[in-house]
Amino acid sequence: MAGEQEAWRAERARAVEARAAAAERAAAAESARAQELIDGFVAEAGRRGVAPEPLVAPGPGGRGRYRTGLVGWYLTRSRVVAVDTDGRYYVLRAGGGLRERLTGTTVAPSDPPLVVGRGARDGEQADLADLLRRRLQE
Repeated sequence: MAGEQEAWRAERARAVEARAAAAERAAAAESARAQELIDGFVAEAGRRGVAPEPLVAPGPGGRGRYRTGLVGWYLTRSRVVAVDTDGRYYVLRAGGGLRERLTGTTVAPSDPPLVVGRGARDGEQADLADLLRRRLQE
């Protein structure tokens, strides 16, 4: 009986690892497709003369704006999702401390999704391709 339980646990662990690996591969493939869209957007924005602007991050609760040192294009009306001129994807957020208020904040790029806002608490989501297309038309 103990041997059967051990075998079952080992099989479950292998199944969990396999699912996690498959999810990682799917996420990497999605990010690669999204990055291709972003790279195309940056190139097209340059051709059309769509000027980038300094990107600022909202503070906690949307209060305050914090310099980031980044230059690029906002993709959402809330000005939280952006792409910089090097094609890196950002979700702009600042911690809200006094030091950040004075010196600016550092925002790390993240892997771009094909659906922006998927799983967010506010329930709003949009296809990345649509956001990029809209930004070029503005």
